[in-house]
Amino acid sequence: MKNKKEFTQFIDSLRADFIENKEQWENKTLEDYLEAVSRYTEDIDGYYKNTNQEIDLEKVDWQIFADVLKGSSFYE
Repeated sequence: MKNKKEFTQFIDSLRADFIENKEQWENKTLEDYLEAVSRYTEDIDGYYKNTNQEIDLEKVDWQIFADVLKGSSFYE
Protein backbone atom coordinates (compact mmCIF):
# COMPACT_ATOMS: atom_id res chain seq x y z
CA MET A 1 0.00 0.00 0.00
CA LYS A 2 1.69 3.12 -1.22
CA ASN A 3 -0.62 6.01 -0.41
CA LYS A 4 -3.69 7.33 1.36
CA LYS A 5 -5.99 6.59 -1.58
CA GLU A 6 -5.04 2.90 -1.58
CA PHE A 7 -5.49 2.80 2.20
CA THR A 8 -8.96 4.35 1.87
CA GLN A 9 -9.88 1.74 -0.75
CA PHE A 10 -8.61 -0.95 1.61
CA ILE A 11 -10.81 0.40 4.43
CA ASP A 12 -13.81 0.35 2.11
CA SER A 13 -13.11 -3.27 1.18
CA LEU A 14 -12.61 -4.20 4.84
CA ARG A 15 -15.98 -2.63 5.69
CA ALA A 16 -17.65 -4.52 2.85
CA ASP A 17 -16.07 -7.77 4.04
CA PHE A 18 -17.42 -7.15 7.54
CA ILE A 19 -20.92 -6.52 6.19
CA GLU A 20 -20.87 -9.62 3.97
CA ASN A 21 -18.94 -11.97 6.27
CA LYS A 22 -19.58 -10.74 9.79
CA GLU A 23 -19.96 -14.29 11.10
CA GLN A 24 -16.34 -15.00 10.12
CA TRP A 25 -14.95 -12.04 12.05
CA GLU A 26 -13.72 -12.78 15.55
CA ASN A 27 -14.40 -9.23 16.79
CA LYS A 28 -17.92 -8.18 15.89
CA THR A 29 -18.40 -5.16 18.17
CA LEU A 30 -16.48 -1.90 18.02
CA GLU A 31 -15.29 -2.42 21.60
CA ASP A 32 -13.93 -5.90 20.83
CA TYR A 33 -12.39 -4.75 17.56
CA LEU A 34 -10.60 -1.77 19.13
CA GLU A 35 -9.28 -4.00 21.90
CA ALA A 36 -7.96 -6.37 19.23
CA VAL A 37 -6.38 -3.43 17.37
CA SER A 38 -4.49 -2.51 20.51
CA ARG A 39 -3.34 -6.07 21.23
CA TYR A 40 -2.49 -6.84 17.60
CA THR A 41 -0.44 -3.64 17.36
CA GLU A 42 1.57 -4.81 20.36
CA ASP A 43 2.17 -8.21 18.72
CA ILE A 44 2.56 -7.26 15.05
CA ASP A 45 6.31 -7.64 15.15
CA GLY A 46 5.70 -11.37 15.66
CA TYR A 47 3.48 -11.47 12.57
CA TYR A 48 6.19 -9.87 10.47
CA LYS A 49 8.85 -12.18 11.89
CA ASN A 50 6.70 -15.29 11.25
CA THR A 51 6.06 -14.21 7.66
CA ASN A 52 9.74 -13.37 7.03
CA GLN A 53 9.07 -9.67 6.46
CA GLU A 54 11.66 -7.15 7.58
CA ILE A 55 9.53 -4.17 8.53
CA ASP A 56 10.80 -1.11 10.42
CA LEU A 57 8.03 -0.54 12.95
CA GLU A 58 9.58 2.78 13.92
CA LYS A 59 8.54 4.11 10.50
CA VAL A 60 4.87 3.25 10.27
CA ASP A 61 3.27 3.53 6.83
CA TRP A 62 -0.13 2.89 5.26
CA GLN A 63 0.63 -0.82 4.78
CA ILE A 64 1.32 -1.33 8.48
CA PHE A 65 -1.96 0.40 9.36
CA ALA A 66 -3.74 -1.88 6.90
CA ASP A 67 -2.05 -4.97 8.36
CA VAL A 68 -3.13 -3.96 11.87
CA LEU A 69 -6.74 -3.36 10.84
CA LYS A 70 -6.98 -6.59 8.84
CA GLY A 71 -5.26 -8.68 11.49
CA SER A 72 -7.51 -7.27 14.19
CA SER A 73 -10.55 -8.73 12.45
CA PHE A 74 -9.55 -12.22 13.58
CA TYR A 75 -7.12 -11.59 16.45
CA GLU A 76 -8.29 -12.97 19.79
